Amino acid sequence: MKNTFNWIEIPVTDFDRAKKFYSSILNFDMPQEQIGSDLMGFFPYDQENEGVGGAIVKGDMHKPSKEGTLVYLNGGENLNTILNKVESSGGGIVVPKTQISPEIGYFAIFADTEGNHIALHSKG
Repeated sequence: MKNTFNWIEIPVTDFDRAKKFYSSILNFDMPQEQIGSDLMGFFPYDQENEGVGGAIVKGDMHKPSKEGTLVYLNGGENLNTILNKVESSGGGIVVPKTQISPEIGYFAIFADTEGNHIALHSKG
């Protein structure tokens, strides 16, 4: 097994607001698709090399929460690049950039526009 996780879904209530938020902080145009009764917006990932993928999802079974599982997004070279866009995009900083250790790097936690708590990790 190459990856323990292979797909992550972040629940949203206002799809357009959440799509704008994640597109803004991660600097990409989020593609979307209606799949059954769920509206999904997809994060970029390397499907050919078995990369871990994910999406924002609006649907009856998907309820945002700040108390559920904590998802870590790749913070790139320096997670401040993303973190610096959170508040101007409608989110909030819950835990600022914090060093875990010199070997592991840094993490931060933000609240998205839907009330989810999402973490970032980077080496720098």
